[in-house]
Amino acid sequence: MNRFDGRRALITGAGSGIGQATVHRVLAEGGRVVAADVDPAGLRATAERAAADGAGDRLETAVLDISDEAAVRAGVAAAVSGLGGLDVLVNAAGILRSSHTHRTGLDFFNKIISVNLTGTFLMIREALPALLEGRSPVVVNFSSTSATFAHPYMAAYAASKGGIQSLTHAIASEYSKQGLRAVCVAPGSIASGMTNGPGPGLPEDADMSLFTKLAPAIGEGFAGPETVAGVIAMLASQDGAFITGTEIRIDGGTHM
Repeated sequence: MNRFDGRRALITGAGSGIGQATVHRVLAEGGRVVAADVDPAGLRATAERAAADGAGDRLETAVLDISDEAAVRAGVAAAVSGLGGLDVLVNAAGILRSSHTHRTGLDFFNKIISVNLTGTFLMIREALPALLEGRSPVVVNFSSTSATFAHPYMAAYAASKGGIQSLTHAIASEYSKQGLRAVCVAPGSIASGMTNGPGPGLPEDADMSLFTKLAPAIGEGFAGPETVAGVIAMLASQDGAFITGTEIRIDGGTHM
C-alpha cells in the first residue's frame, strides 16, 4: 500500500519515538520526507534505518530546534526547497517534564510551552504557504491524553498540549475552504523516547495514588510508537480525507 506516492512530508521529532516511527511509515508507503530533530545522533539513526530499508534516497535530515524562530524559518524554507513543495506537516517534536506545580519555576514552565506549543505554532506558520499550494495538504499535531485527563505534576505539559488542541481547531477552521486539514493525535500509554528517556521525571515524593489508572485496557502494556505512526499515516493520506478539526486518542483504553 503506497498511500504516500508523490507526497512530500516534513516531520519533526524524527530522531526518536513516534516521530521516527512516522518517518519510516511514510517512507514505507512511498513518501518523500524531511526528518527534523534537535538531536543529530537520533537523525543519524533514522537515516541509517531508512538506508537499510532501501528508502534512503527519499529521506533528507535536518537538525532543527523548533523553539527558535529564526531556525524554524530557515529550516522550513530549506525543507520545502529540497522537497519541491510540501503536502504533509507532522509536528511530533516535544518535551515531557514534571514537577510540583507550587515548585515550578517560570523558566521551567516557559521551556515546555516554548517547545511544545510555540514550536508547533512556528512550524505551522512557516509551512502554511507551501502547504496551501500542496496536494491535499494536512497538518498533524501532537496533543496528549494529559490535555483532557488529570495527569498530576504535569500542569505545564498539560497546558501546552491543551493549547495545541485549541490551535488545531482554529487552523482547521481558518483554512478549511483552502483545502487544508488539521488534526491532532493524543497518545497515551505509548513507549517512546519521551517516556523511556528522562520521561516525565516525577518528583521523588510523588503520590502515585493520584494516578487512578495507569494501564491500557487492551494489550499487555504500553504500545510501541509504530502504533501511533499507523494512525498518523491514515490521517495524512486520502484515507483520512474526511477528518479535520478534531483529535484522536490513542491510548489502548487507558482513559475510558
